[in-house]
Amino acid sequence: MVVRGGTWFDGTGQPGLRRDLGIRNGRVVSVSATPLPAGPDTQLIDAAGQWVMPGFIDVHTHYDAEVLVAPGLGESVRHGITTAIIGNCSLSTVYTTPVDAADLFSRVEALPRDHVIKALEGGKTWTDPASYVEAIDDLPLGPNIAAFLGHSDIRTAVMGLGRSTDRSHTPSRGEMDAMLEAVNDALDAGFLGVSGMTNPWDKLDGDRYRSRSLPSTYAHWSERRKINKVLRQRDRVLQTIPNLNTKYDILFFLAGSTGLGRKPLKTSVLAAADAKSDRWVRRIFGPIATVANNWGRGALRWQHLPVPFQVYSDGIDLVVFEEFGSGRAALHLREEMGRNDLLADPEYRRWFRKDFETKFSSRIWHRDFDDAEITECPDESMIGKTVEEVARERGVHSTDMFLDLVVDYGTKFRWRTVITNDRPEIADWLIKQNGVTIGFSDAGAHLRNMAFYNYGIRLLQRVKEAEHGSRTPFLTIEEAVHKLTGELGEFYGLDAGFLREGDRADFVVVDPAGLTDQTKEYAEATMTEFGGIKRMVNRNDDAVSATVVGGQYLYGRGNFAPGFGTTVQAGQFLRAGAARGTVRERSTA
Repeated sequence: MVVRGGTWFDGTGQPGLRRDLGIRNGRVVSVSATPLPAGPDTQLIDAAGQWVMPGFIDVHTHYDAEVLVAPGLGESVRHGITTAIIGNCSLSTVYTTPVDAADLFSRVEALPRDHVIKALEGGKTWTDPASYVEAIDDLPLGPNIAAFLGHSDIRTAVMGLGRSTDRSHTPSRGEMDAMLEAVNDALDAGFLGVSGMTNPWDKLDGDRYRSRSLPSTYAHWSERRKINKVLRQRDRVLQTIPNLNTKYDILFFLAGSTGLGRKPLKTSVLAAADAKSDRWVRRIFGPIATVANNWGRGALRWQHLPVPFQVYSDGIDLVVFEEFGSGRAALHLREEMGRNDLLADPEYRRWFRKDFETKFSSRIWHRDFDDAEITECPDESMIGKTVEEVARERGVHSTDMFLDLVVDYGTKFRWRTVITNDRPEIADWLIKQNGVTIGFSDAGAHLRNMAFYNYGIRLLQRVKEAEHGSRTPFLTIEEAVHKLTGELGEFYGLDAGFLREGDRADFVVVDPAGLTDQTKEYAEATMTEFGGIKRMVNRNDDAVSATVVGGQYLYGRGNFAPGFGTTVQAGQFLRAGAARGTVRERSTA
């Protein structure tokens, strides 16, 4: 393959140069200032006037079930993602049974439970981390896959789902040893590290232990420290989310990441954001990282989504309602009639209104129905209005109006709001703060609630707009490319994120002319693998003219290559610490 005439960025942060790239056997073999010859068997990609850069690394996805039934992961590949990291937020499918895994994943990540079970029952061939890696590696992957081992996964497998979510039970010495052995086995197999969770808002699905928090949240800090000790010794990563009720545990993560008199612990924490609910919060992320990284010689990184965090909800089916008791009570009830009876009860409504209006509770959602636009409703006169506007027209309180709409129309009542990152100038400032890295797309989860598959393209669009004078420039193109690629590859210890001679040929060709407002729009697409659910997606096909993984062309301008996701094996499981340019010979079945 020859990539001709593009402006080449190598992922290190160096300025782009006009270069031809020569690709052979999955690696970059030539970066040339003069045109490279192309023979009759050479695949030619014309990149004139375009940007050629390493493929983006999506550090926060929940593709753990989807990759088994749709291994092409086309919604990411079409937007230039060439490496996706799974196993985040304490959730992985390495050790647990299909039913336990579905109870862990489905409600937290808003995935159809029956189809998660079906995917795992039909696709689970592994018994340990090594055979899991082999199973993923054997799939006709689109992007490369890297993985964390979930703390909730191993806790469930060792203690059982019931005991692991019961505060009266702590792991015995033998159980703790078994968990540490599981961690070491995963690291031996090439996992990036362990993902944890201390935030209690995320709840179990199913009927057995429904509405209990995830197992990882029940772990004492002594248990976490033992796992962290293994990660520190082996230079692997802890990915985690703090307790958003108490918030003080971020100090434990800060202290744990420091390297004073010891090796630092690489720690990746959700999430640096400009929240509407607490405008002051955005000021803490840079100083905390400065204390940990500069003063404490640590390795603390914040994950940041570089776009407005806009969410949609079908009725009350949105994770933000897990923040308060009355919302959790409604989501606890899966059956619509029983839920509607609850929502119509006057006593419940008083409870809901009190929770909703409490000023000083911990929250991510701003809880402002004047900032909740109705996008779909059988009563079309409401579409385009906010819930608060409709409430004022009808002379009722906004919480009663909202609950009435849910009772009357159920999931046919659809609305949207922006929760964080709504102010462009603050978003530009935040992305340059100490320790802030790009991530947190949640790709593969919340299929009806949000779509950030194109966050890398949208960041490049913001940078382009700023460079052309619409607002103050905040990053150069090469800096943005580095933040989307090489910076992440280095931190996570992956052979990814760079595009130099000898590197893996995982890259994307971006047409700057396609970086338009189309990147901000949402669409829907049918996901046949999950029962025909209409998932939210992004469609800006003019922006990406080529996505190449392992030297194989997979996608360009709205079209996937023949055999994509079915017979063509392009991606592979990327093992932590693997040597540069690790490309396994691929074939088409």
